[in-house]
Amino acid sequence: MAPEKMVNGINVDQFFANINRFKEKPDLAAYQFRATNTWIDGTHTRATVSDFYGSGQEDTSREPKVYEADEPPSLLGRDLGANPVEYLLVALSSCLTVALIAQASVRDIALKKVESRYEGDIDLRGLLALSAEVPVGYQGIRVYFKIEADIPEAQKEELVRLAHTYSPVAATISQATPVSVHMDKS
Repeated sequence: MAPEKMVNGINVDQFFANINRFKEKPDLAAYQFRATNTWIDGTHTRATVSDFYGSGQEDTSREPKVYEADEPPSLLGRDLGANPVEYLLVALSSCLTVALIAQASVRDIALKKVESRYEGDIDLRGLLALSAEVPVGYQGIRVYFKIEADIPEAQKEELVRLAHTYSPVAATISQATPVSVHMDKS
């Protein structure tokens, strides 16, 4: 039996096997990720992720991962964790990077190093209802990648474009995915 093909730490054989499995049984591609959140004090909250639904079944095999969130003192917090809009940038950074690595791997492009920088602009007048003309969330997010690989610059640019195209977090932000918020009556 031939060894599995690994590129940039990605099992390319398994990647294509998953694609074929999802083509054969599209319902296996439906995933549901979950998080819980508890208010601690002031602007400090604690979010937890653990179980999820995927590949046609519940998955409770992961250890819970806990994320502390707070605001900096200038926004009435005690800086006990990243603030929620910073976590959004963290989620975007991880997702774009994974998408870029996956796209490079399936194209058999060995990467030496990938770094990225994220900047998001928020005008707090929207959040504080001081101006109806100012949106509540980010008004713009900029992403800058540095890629070290023995490939032409145009191929690096293509990897960045593909990462943006196939990142679920980037798509969620860009497409303004509906969010419904309700009281939990259970």
